[in-house]
Amino acid sequence: MNQPVQIQVNGRQYRLPQQPTVIVCVDGCQFEYLEAAAAAGVAPYLKHLLAEGAVFQGDCVVPSFTNPNNLSIVTGAPPAVHGICGNYFFDPAADGGRGAEVMMNDPAYLRAGTVLAAAADAGASVAVVTAKDKLRKLLGHRMKGICFSSEKADQVTLAENGIEDVLGLVGMPVPDVYSAALSEFVFAAGVRLLETRHIDLMYLSTTDYVQHKWAPGTEGANAFYAMMDKYLRRMDELGAVIGLTADHGMNAKHDPKTGQPNVIYLQDLLDDWLGKGVDAGGARVILPITDPYVVHHGALGSYATIYLPRDIDADAIGQRIAAMPGIDVVLTNAQACARFELPPDRVGDLVVVSDQSVVLGTSASRHDLTGLTVPLRSHGGISEQTVPLLFNRKTEGIPGKARLRNFDILDVALNHV
Repeated sequence: MNQPVQIQVNGRQYRLPQQPTVIVCVDGCQFEYLEAAAAAGVAPYLKHLLAEGAVFQGDCVVPSFTNPNNLSIVTGAPPAVHGICGNYFFDPAADGGRGAEVMMNDPAYLRAGTVLAAAADAGASVAVVTAKDKLRKLLGHRMKGICFSSEKADQVTLAENGIEDVLGLVGMPVPDVYSAALSEFVFAAGVRLLETRHIDLMYLSTTDYVQHKWAPGTEGANAFYAMMDKYLRRMDELGAVIGLTADHGMNAKHDPKTGQPNVIYLQDLLDDWLGKGVDAGGARVILPITDPYVVHHGALGSYATIYLPRDIDADAIGQRIAAMPGIDVVLTNAQACARFELPPDRVGDLVVVSDQSVVLGTSASRHDLTGLTVPLRSHGGISEQTVPLLFNRKTEGIPGKARLRNFDILDVALNHV
């Protein structure tokens, strides 16, 4: 592209890239992972970025889950604008108006356009590669370009994904969805796209399988970041501007002595307090961490929203939950939506956030924890909000005291490097 072109998306101005620009969302990442791998000598490029690049400490969106944050990053806006406030929510319009708990993967739930789609409409060559297919349609909504997932890389078509024979391009088989290889495929595909095509803007989104299992500095974590390091270095060699951030952090959520998850089962508590369950008109607990891939976290995270019967005093219930050990904060709908910039019509009467070492469940009988082969690590709360923002070029024009958010990354990469 020859001349700088400005596009406006959700009230923000962006310059179209004059050189290949790659935005990387490393699922479940935090500074400790990067610093540990760099210190261990297994990630020399990341060590270089931390020392010589532009490095910021930022905040992700709460709830600190995958869908809200990935969509915030590509729209440059919080969930109050784009509407995606979880991986899963209660849709009162579903099931013929009776309401139902549904996945938030359908682009019909998206209320704002993406920077990716706007850049493509303005003539940029845009590519998106994500680990899990659950994000693909949301990230690629109304976007002209290449968009596919590692998970379904063997099913791509030119009509649906803007590309053919991804397996041949990348030279890897389709990875198992519960593996580090699912994320490696994302990086490998990103490099091959840069090597074989003219790409102006690329978005890469990984999976947090490794981060759910391995703490910073452990063998499994360092191996993952060593893998990532070589692909990032290659993208740099190919002349790309790189911006790296995360959708959320990750913390241990288990008893260090027993290794058992620290869980507060909210649905069980409310059923007991109110004397009735959901089917009898009681409270309904929604866990927005829920997605089709629950083996590594058992659908247990540190954020929940509660729908209460109209005759129940929400303040009294909120105060009772807030007094429990392991609870960080309990907010009303209005308080939560104001503090976390959420869409009020997609959030319950109460929002509950647990502390750094505790997760929230519905009923004990509804959570299958047999897939947890290691002590639980998870996310969703305020304690997982701090994320890195790293750039391989120096930045200018950013206020010195500004606290960036992960969804500022496109603004920085396109307007300030």
